[in-house]
Amino acid sequence: MNIPGQKKKIRPDGPDKVTGNLKYLTDLTFPNMLYGKIVRSALPHAEILSISTDEAVKLPGVQAVVTYQDVPGFNGFGIIFPDQPVLCKNRVRYLGDALAAVAADTEEIAEQALQLIKVDYKPLPVVDCPEDALRPNAPRLHPDGNILHHAHYQKGEVDQSFQDCSVIVEETYELPRQMHAYMETEGGVIVPEPNGKLTVYVGTQHGFKDRFQLARILNMPETDIRVVSSPMGGSFGGKDELNIQPYGALLALATNRPVKIHQSRQESVRAGLKRHPMKITMKTGVDKQGNLRAHKVKIIADTGAYATLGPAVLDFAVEHAPGPYMIPHIEIEGFSVFTNNGVAGEFRGFGGNQITFALEGQMDRLAEKLQIDPIEFRQKNLRKANDPGPLGQRIAPTNGALEVLQAIKQSHSEEALVWKAAPTEKWKKRGTGIAVTMHGGGLGVDRVDPAGGRLSFSKEGKIEVAFGFEECGQGLLGVIEALVMKEFACEASDIRMVIGDTALVPVSGSSTASRATSMVWHALERMKDSFRTQLFELTQLVTGISADQLEMGPGGIWRRGEATTSTLCVSFSELAEKMPNGRSIHVHTSFNFPTSPDATVGGSHFLYAFAAVMAHVEVDLLTGKVKVCALDQAVAAGPVVTPLGYRGQIEGGGVMALGYTLMEEAKMEEGIYLTDNFDSYWIPTICDVPYQMNVEAIEKLIEGDPFGPRGVGEIGTVAVAPAIARAIYDATGCWVKKLPVSPEFLLKSISLGEMKPWM
Repeated sequence: MNIPGQKKKIRPDGPDKVTGNLKYLTDLTFPNMLYGKIVRSALPHAEILSISTDEAVKLPGVQAVVTYQDVPGFNGFGIIFPDQPVLCKNRVRYLGDALAAVAADTEEIAEQALQLIKVDYKPLPVVDCPEDALRPNAPRLHPDGNILHHAHYQKGEVDQSFQDCSVIVEETYELPRQMHAYMETEGGVIVPEPNGKLTVYVGTQHGFKDRFQLARILNMPETDIRVVSSPMGGSFGGKDELNIQPYGALLALATNRPVKIHQSRQESVRAGLKRHPMKITMKTGVDKQGNLRAHKVKIIADTGAYATLGPAVLDFAVEHAPGPYMIPHIEIEGFSVFTNNGVAGEFRGFGGNQITFALEGQMDRLAEKLQIDPIEFRQKNLRKANDPGPLGQRIAPTNGALEVLQAIKQSHSEEALVWKAAPTEKWKKRGTGIAVTMHGGGLGVDRVDPAGGRLSFSKEGKIEVAFGFEECGQGLLGVIEALVMKEFACEASDIRMVIGDTALVPVSGSSTASRATSMVWHALERMKDSFRTQLFELTQLVTGISADQLEMGPGGIWRRGEATTSTLCVSFSELAEKMPNGRSIHVHTSFNFPTSPDATVGGSHFLYAFAAVMAHVEVDLLTGKVKVCALDQAVAAGPVVTPLGYRGQIEGGGVMALGYTLMEEAKMEEGIYLTDNFDSYWIPTICDVPYQMNVEAIEKLIEGDPFGPRGVGEIGTVAVAPAIARAIYDATGCWVKKLPVSPEFLLKSISLGEMKPWM
């Protein structure tokens, strides 16, 4: 990994995770604990005629059964639009809808009780296609119709500009529904406290938002609910929305006993969020010199039965439809459409993956028609450091787009010819492809996006740093530790980190949207001087040494000397012992994620990361199988905080996107999943990981950049699919417009003679 001057460091939670010592929230047990199960709909769309729980209640070992009648507050949830019933009363809209929940002495008894709950349905027509949902005579799935959200952006005269273009490419791209595929499915334990309060030990990406929603459902004050949300297994966006929390909470309150719910893989597939399937039509034109002139885009996103963050995902796709290119005439229209399919919501990349696949496909097709090198074509049309953002908004100046393209260009020119010329079996063909992307961090303009943090000097002599973020496998603890150590020249043993507990941390917003690393950095920038000053003042009080002669260092406060002759004045533990009674050091900050000063389309961003990807593939012409042999990425996201974490995010994101490109699709027919487990839903294994995965980090975005590190949790996934698709074309001459790329498609294309003439 090309990060000059950086050393590898073990992440704080690494040893306990790999040895199994760490307890995840789904590992917790409590005395007198019950086990919960949820009754889900048997049909994807139906009217509920009756729900009978009489037999289940009589089953020995069953302690509670709850239905919609037992919801004391608002019977609905959803991060933005609370349109999903906690427990359905009159109608079900997809197979994941909940109708009842059971708490029993054992999991087996709870499962048995589910079979005794009788629900009578009147089937309703199933709408499983978003285009059908848009028809005037389609069944209305919600009171306001089947369009959840409509987004539109236009500048210039698009139709007129197409008349002046010398080359036009128009194509429709189809992107699949993808599972998050985290190993730890949704679950946790909800514990009623003796004082009438509730503690929720459940994996989530936003403890305070969960607390708000649960308070509304349970008709309780928010302050009576504590959400402990770390550590959790992977999330990738899938645990950003409520999942089992309302049901565990209702059962815990009904029984006054702790209730554990941990969904099976089948239950997770049925009820959990997925990546939005999208159909994207693009028409893009260039003039004779190869300058992009006009770009027209239509997006139809299948959001499934309920909203969750569907509008925001669509807005993100609309915003990123022009990508890092300067196009004078643009029209983008998007629809997020309700169907009776599984709920689609937040997923790593947040709509950027789908739109980038289409956009980069257009760039490759245009370059081919113009007979221009695809890298040179992109470079000719890339944004420059001070150009506006994709929707014309002012953004933080950065030359990241050009920097990543040049970095990957150097690798491409050195490797591509050697790769293709290397000997292989005669029935295999090799190819190389590249792609470029930009990705906005944070929630965007016009969206509540708070951040905050706290620095304290504890009674034990620790630098205590607290954030309302969650550790969901992304390495946040390593980021916090590295930033605090760098700022205060201390050791890891001098630090105590507090995250993921609403009773102990300040509001910091969600651990999503590639924002956590950035917000930790910004918070520390705001707090560090005051914290350091107060520590020096305390040291002066205790030791008599003037504050202006002091500096922080390993283990305590040091007296500055000449060169390396600094001496330890007082250790942190001694300083804490000698701190006068009643004196404390606490520094708080509260602020919002940086946004553009321009009022543009809702959700548009200010801070962007950039990435370029190069993929080497080998295609077996006998089987149609595609092997990705190398996947290199250049990423411009500002200073690297933890090299190991940075590389892990980019490599892990790349492998996840490889699965999205070549094998993963959560297919549905008539509102029913055709696969409900990993025995028939293929995800990459170690055998599919490319043998070469170089990561080049471009840390300097522009001279004097004041915005620090951008998050890289998502950027490593976004441009992988189009790079692989272009490499497949380079090898076979087959243009890919639908994911995942199936061997059957390639074999059919080859048999129809769609390969390049020279093959």
